[in-house]
Amino acid sequence: MTVQLHTLSNGFRIVTEQMPGLKSASIGIWVNAGGRHERPDQNGIAHFLEHMAFKGTARRSALQIAEAIEDVGGYINAYTSREMTAYYARVLENDVPLALDVIADILLNPTFDPSEIEVERGVILQEIGQALDTPDDIIFDWLQEEAFPDQAIGRTILGPTERISNFSRADLSDFVGEHYGPDQMILSAAGAVNPDELLALAEKLFGHLPARGKPKAAQPASFSGGEKRVVKGLEQAHFALAFEGPNYRDPGIYAAQIHAIAMGGGMSSRLFQELRENRGLCYTIFAQAGAYADTGMLTVYAGTSSEQLGELATLTIDELKRAAEDMSAEEVARARAQMKAGMLMGLESPSNRAERLARMVAIWGEVPGIEDTIERIDAVTTGDVRSFGEGLITTAGSAMALYGPIEDAPALEALRRRLAA
Repeated sequence: MTVQLHTLSNGFRIVTEQMPGLKSASIGIWVNAGGRHERPDQNGIAHFLEHMAFKGTARRSALQIAEAIEDVGGYINAYTSREMTAYYARVLENDVPLALDVIADILLNPTFDPSEIEVERGVILQEIGQALDTPDDIIFDWLQEEAFPDQAIGRTILGPTERISNFSRADLSDFVGEHYGPDQMILSAAGAVNPDELLALAEKLFGHLPARGKPKAAQPASFSGGEKRVVKGLEQAHFALAFEGPNYRDPGIYAAQIHAIAMGGGMSSRLFQELRENRGLCYTIFAQAGAYADTGMLTVYAGTSSEQLGELATLTIDELKRAAEDMSAEEVARARAQMKAGMLMGLESPSNRAERLARMVAIWGEVPGIEDTIERIDAVTTGDVRSFGEGLITTAGSAMALYGPIEDAPALEALRRRLAA
């Protein structure tokens, strides 16, 4: 497998990786524009724009966009994150040029028809309503808001209903003008792809676009921390706790991820074994480490009954404290193995591989070898993981979100005192 990276004269980047033996390919364009690139009055517009990309172009109606890909048995979709928006397709080898043509069309030639804007406005408002009715979904938005209050990175990707209700065609066009320049895009493809053919197609489709220059930097993140409690008559109380972690350029990110896996990454993890298997306090509990360009978060989530929430929260704190002292070499080795296996198994998919290529180019300007990543994972010692755990206890900021029958839940300040005791 060979990675090739090219940059056109206008800054548009193309990264490809051939995967021998495959008959299909994943291809997409990742744009360095997400929720954290919005001004307060734009909150939700990056996601709104993602929806509108499929609602018609100067060449294709919304139905024709879907039919162009599905007529050849392919799949097309998009997503918006806090730092990127992606438009991608999975097709058979001979249909890669078609897929790229469709993706280029929806990015470069959207009509933003007013009637379609109104239809999609209703769809997004329904999506917001669905999120609000999904406790183990909305609680992470609230946790993000508490961790980064009054900041772009803390605001919900979907946006508030009052903003969505008022976005206009001009608002959408303005956001495209600010953030969708060729030097803000990465074309990534993996699987049964021809790099030379893709480079020629990219030059034809995107080479004429004028460079926009260096975009305005996103608002720097500052982890503040806080607590949100929403009482509602649900069957379960939902508990989410976050600690500030390293950003994805920080070498400490590997220790953070291994720590999260050892704490709550599987059935053998500490939190799963102690809180679910030994005590029966919950059905779902997990920990994960996420990262952004300039910050990160280690997150613990669990759902439990109102009567057991207090015990679950305090035991979670106790397990985090204990891990800083006695995390074993065997636990670290198991977490390392899980991390490496998850990565390598995932990269057998061209879709996952194309996404990795785009993310690496966005972060580093190049694609580090997988062997290099494995070496960095293997280099993490038990002492590194314990040190990271100690940092959570002594210096990391924290945030908490609670939802459901949580009237008797301990306050974040009480948990902080227990952590420091």
